[in-house]
Amino acid sequence: MVVNLIEWSDKFVEAEKQREGIEPLTEQLEHFTLKDAYSIQLEVIHKKVIAGDQITGKKIGLTSEAMQKLLKVDEPDYGHLLESMELKNNELDCSECLKPRVEAEVAFVMKEDLKGPNVTAEDVINATDYVLASIEVVDSRIKNWNIKLLDTIADNASSAKYVLGEKKRTLDEIDLPAVHMDFYKNGELINSGKGSDVLGNPASCVAWLVNKLADFNIGLKKGEIVLSGALSSALDAAEGDIFVADFGDTLGKVELICR
Repeated sequence: MVVNLIEWSDKFVEAEKQREGIEPLTEQLEHFTLKDAYSIQLEVIHKKVIAGDQITGKKIGLTSEAMQKLLKVDEPDYGHLLESMELKNNELDCSECLKPRVEAEVAFVMKEDLKGPNVTAEDVINATDYVLASIEVVDSRIKNWNIKLLDTIADNASSAKYVLGEKKRTLDEIDLPAVHMDFYKNGELINSGKGSDVLGNPASCVAWLVNKLADFNIGLKKGEIVLSGALSSALDAAEGDIFVADFGDTLGKVELICR
């Protein structure tokens, strides 16, 4: 059975618009493949670009061993970042989401194009302009986060919004695997993480991404942003919450206020 990309991409667009989740695709489609899931994602992004949005980068998900075990997978996934996703005032309108969660990550900004296959972490480092702290808001257009790998891939890797920190550092200034992050919710330290928690090095995550994109004849472009994967577990977010990801002297702090 051929998956109807137009039909399913329309369902995701409508679910986001109406703030009402859909049933998991993995429970509705008998022969649903990884290629189908990424193809639905690309069709959703295509619709949004046609409607006036703009691709600004990519995000990587499922980079931690814990998340991979939870979804029973052995590699990450990826989604697209759009101009409309960036929260330039550090404020999230929770009414725009279904069930938002937040994650702290290292963001890369590219200084040159990079395309796979066979890209290494060293290639990523050489192609990176700078890195900075970020908080990503993830959300699921699948009801109640009842997802398997192919569900979240089709749903643009559960992407929603993101905010970037202000402290830019070049990669000759910091040791990425050693970068430490403390994640606070409403003033309370909830969890911590470090760069080595994501495939050993955030640059390795970006290398994985570039090589995966090559399967679809896509690469990273100069100026694009890459969210390289959560350094610790996601935290539930609701109106009134304030989150701070503190990366210390390396990348400083980034804050998200939920309205």
